[in-house]
Amino acid sequence: MVRLLNVLAIAALVSSAIYAYSIKYETIFRGEQIVRLHQQIKSEQDSIAMLKAEWEHVSRPERIEALADQFLNLQQPALKQIVPITALPDKPDARLAAQSIAPPPAKGADGKPDAPSQDEDSNTPRNPHLAGDETTPN
Repeated sequence: MVRLLNVLAIAALVSSAIYAYSIKYETIFRGEQIVRLHQQIKSEQDSIAMLKAEWEHVSRPERIEALADQFLNLQQPALKQIVPITALPDKPDARLAAQSIAPPPAKGADGKPDAPSQDEDSNTPRNPHLAGDETTPN
């Protein structure tokens, strides 16, 4: 009985030592991962700072003006091109704009507009897939 108890105690001691070492090495591994991630974050922050500085350099107004003069061949606006805001047309109503975008009604063979179908009168789409009609096969 004593020998069995000694064997169990030694087995428990060995297993607890193995568990402690595994926790120790996992902790070291996680610590190395944290250091690596901190280095990667620092590198990304440096890259972001570099890109911001480069953007500030590239988007300078005097640089853009020089490039526009070189490549766009812009001319000064004439006085007749400058108008007061009151001379601009009013903003169209959203309803009217939607109607102007809608396609014209379809014409039949005789050149007259087709009569609206029952589907158009009830504001339901003709396509059964769009209407969610499950009675027609795909």
